[in-house]
Amino acid sequence: MPKKGGKHAVMGKETQAQCKRAKLEAACSPSVLSFENPDSLFGSLISPIKEEVFFKEYWEQKPLLVQRNDPLVAAYYLSLFQLSDLKELCSQGLYYGRDVNICRCVNGKKKVLNKEGKVNYMQLKKDFDQKKATIQFHQPQRFKEELWKIQEKLECYFGSLVGSNVYITPQGSQGLPPHYDDVEVFILQLEGEKHWRLYKPTVHLAREYNVESEDRIGNPTHEFILKPGDLLYFPRGTIHQADTPLGTSHSTHVTISTYQNNSWGDFLLDALPGLVFDTAKDDVALRRSIPRQLLMQVNTADSTKKLSSLLRRLADHLDHTRELRSSDMKKDFITHRLPPCLGCDSDSLTPGGKLPKIDSKIRLQFRDHALISVEPDQENAVSTVKPPPYIWGGLGSACEAYTHMMGTEDDTASEDGTSQQTHGLRFPLSYLEALKQLWNSSTVNVKELNLTSDEEKENLALSLWSECLIEVL
Repeated sequence: MPKKGGKHAVMGKETQAQCKRAKLEAACSPSVLSFENPDSLFGSLISPIKEEVFFKEYWEQKPLLVQRNDPLVAAYYLSLFQLSDLKELCSQGLYYGRDVNICRCVNGKKKVLNKEGKVNYMQLKKDFDQKKATIQFHQPQRFKEELWKIQEKLECYFGSLVGSNVYITPQGSQGLPPHYDDVEVFILQLEGEKHWRLYKPTVHLAREYNVESEDRIGNPTHEFILKPGDLLYFPRGTIHQADTPLGTSHSTHVTISTYQNNSWGDFLLDALPGLVFDTAKDDVALRRSIPRQLLMQVNTADSTKKLSSLLRRLADHLDHTRELRSSDMKKDFITHRLPPCLGCDSDSLTPGGKLPKIDSKIRLQFRDHALISVEPDQENAVSTVKPPPYIWGGLGSACEAYTHMMGTEDDTASEDGTSQQTHGLRFPLSYLEALKQLWNSSTVNVKELNLTSDEEKENLALSLWSECLIEVL
């Protein structure tokens, strides 16, 4: 899942009307999810399974099937996305590859039926009806406010990027061959029925996508029919395939995925450079040169022993400092995650109200969307935050430009060829404790911030206020 951030676009009157229509449709199906906070959202998503049971018995271990048979849940799920939405979306401009893939499983292999350029709805429907092709719709939260809200809250809950795709498959057809993914998967069945078969992983908690042949995967460990309102979870590496049974006009489900490249191994690769950099400042053993011609040797057994000793020294240093400087993972998450959804009726956030003074009481806003990081190679603390949250407005608004977890292989370059910078504020390292104080407290008096002078305290508060990151009480 390549990733790419986006730019804030202005929401026009046409977009506002689209959003109001979406709100009107959603009002017909009252939410069965709780959006009060990230914990309540996830709890309502997997209900009636309790969170502690889910993480103790299922997460990264085995599949979970929740069959609800509840018309309220089914109606709410249907409002998230349906086949009939495609006609309107196509009229507003969708493209093959970027927005839509057309595919079918033929003799155990994926056959892509994409055309070039813009998607024509009549051609799309023809491929769907006559060629029995599956429509894979990328990142539908760009066009559906409820999906945006779900994914944004889940990103806060997991602390990891969350993507989604909608799959619409006609009866008697299968879109993808047996395969496994490198993400944790949650399936929400929206329309019709889908026949699923799950198999024992050949690679537990896989780090990459892979297709598996029928003769290798054996018999299914699980086989069932998903109906509207049902939920299915399975860990990365779980081999699966799904088809729409005969007698069902079509099936629509949304796949919500997370925890791509978010393992301990990934975190170590990210944090070790900073740990080595910090430790080498105080430990001469890490500053000594490697043996002559080490890079030319084939047998490096002696050097391996030395490296093991140095790794133990790093572990000892970590025990004493108890602080890791995450670099790329934290930046990638905060740069590419979804901003909070304010809805169409909200005004764009701009600094307002009272200016923070030395005697003001303040509190952090959008806590779930603010991160503090320390660069491993600079004496600077960086308060890394998203820009003011976007107003959700459907196609043509910020959410269209914000192509979440999509993009090109090199998504760090802007249109003028320069590298995009992480959105955020940069402060001297001496501000770190004050930033942590704001993060950990419900409210803080400016004069009690952990800084040496009143001028620094007011400067910090004013900088955060100007980015709408604090509220003056």
